Amino acid sequence: MTDQRSVQTEDSIHWPSLIAAISAISAVGIAIGLGLPLLSILLEKRGISSSLTGLNTAMAGIAAMIAAPITTRVAHNIGVAPAMLWAVLISAVSALGFYYIENFWAWFPLRIVFHGAITALFILSEFWINVAASPERRGLILGIYATVLSIGFAAGNVIFSAVGSEGFMPFGIGASIILVAAIPIFLARHESPELDEKPMGHFLRYLLLVPTASAAVFVFGAVEAGGMALFPLYATREGFSEAQSGILLSTMAIGNVIFQIPVGMLSDRLKDRRALLTVIGIVGLIGSVLLPFVTHDWRIFSVLLLFFGGAIAGLYTVGLSHLGSRFRGGELAAANAAFIFSYAVGTVAGPQAIGTAMDLFGKDGYPWSITGFFVLFVVFALTRLFFHPRKT
Repeated sequence: MTDQRSVQTEDSIHWPSLIAAISAISAVGIAIGLGLPLLSILLEKRGISSSLTGLNTAMAGIAAMIAAPITTRVAHNIGVAPAMLWAVLISAVSALGFYYIENFWAWFPLRIVFHGAITALFILSEFWINVAASPERRGLILGIYATVLSIGFAAGNVIFSAVGSEGFMPFGIGASIILVAAIPIFLARHESPELDEKPMGHFLRYLLLVPTASAAVFVFGAVEAGGMALFPLYATREGFSEAQSGILLSTMAIGNVIFQIPVGMLSDRLKDRRALLTVIGIVGLIGSVLLPFVTHDWRIFSVLLLFFGGAIAGLYTVGLSHLGSRFRGGELAAANAAFIFSYAVGTVAGPQAIGTAMDLFGKDGYPWSITGFFVLFVVFALTRLFFHPRKT
């Protein structure tokens, strides 16, 4: 077994571990990017109401909350790579289950199994890449990691657009892509990090040990899930066509992709990454405040969305890098689990808060509810930065 401590002290990129972790996160991104629209369309075709479809979709967040504390225990007992390989197999088989099982109510436990396995891949790939990344290049490597995740989401959407929702094809493609991710994980299995020591205390205590990062990924989950899901509705209410709203949403997604590596490299130059998280939060706050004032000009609107999308995803990249600078071994795995738990809570809270605000206040409820998330984060981050200078 490769000594991961030596890996961390090298300034070079450790490619086998990098490829294994990135293959896992690619599978996560593609599975979610393909699965969410595919399953929603199928439920609509079967006459399931929007509210029930939303309830079924929300099982993804519930599954993530359930899987987060279990994942590190399983990985401690059987090893990181074996746990990831089992997660790959379970997620691929359950993905096919959506094709063969037509009973709507059976999709609730099936969603929990599928997204629970995907969450396990998410957590353990984050842990692996954080361990394999050298301190000098952690931000760069995690920027690459986050970029691949964003590309995976986009690729899943492209696959769905290309193959549609009819027949076995979309399910077969999705399951095959997930299974392919097992190859680099298997090849690098002897270099996967060990979890010899159990973390101290409950995994949720790590939310309190890195509260700024925890708050950042909560806001990332809330604004990404709620903001992107409801953006087409906001854009059409502002007078844009469906095609134009799709282009604008793609612009936001491009911002998610292109800024992560530069932001990650910038974080490598900072001793206290909370400062960068605070700046990113301020950029997101300014962007959300400006949204309703620039919709009259689609060019200005597009540029704003580009930077706004980058700010949203930057919260994830820098927050993850923040964890790697604080923890090692079992504690890092537990911190990653808590990180994903906080993200999952955000993905459940965000759509509900933003959707409710739009119901109560019309289209303006969209930017102002997002502004509310960023205001809370910036105030909290500034408080931590100035009143807890030695806490990271």
